[in-house]
Amino acid sequence: MPNALYYGDNLAVLRESIASDSVDLIYLDPPFNSQATYNVLFRSPTGERSQAQIEAFEDTWHWGQEAEDAFDQVMMSGSTDAADMLRALRGVLGDNDTMAYLAMMLGEGSIAQI
Repeated sequence: MPNALYYGDNLAVLRESIASDSVDLIYLDPPFNSQATYNVLFRSPTGERSQAQIEAFEDTWHWGQEAEDAFDQVMMSGSTDAADMLRALRGVLGDNDTMAYLAMMLGEGSIAQI
């Protein structure tokens, strides 16, 4: 579908909505683990700032099923160096917020797709 904007998890969109031979370029702006929630602020019809806002995205990470899935993806990716590194980090850090962020950054197909 030309001129379409998809919002959400990039890997899920690529797997579910985009034909594999139809993508020329993907721009990703990765999260930075800022531990913040970002909002979209609206303006009134006159252009003045409004009190109205909605949550755009949350840049916080917590160990849970999504992090575990990302970790497992790296373990099964075939990239033994990445798997060894992530396994060692998990051994040192345990299952915490920082480990969830690292698993997400290395998981979700980023290693397997390179």
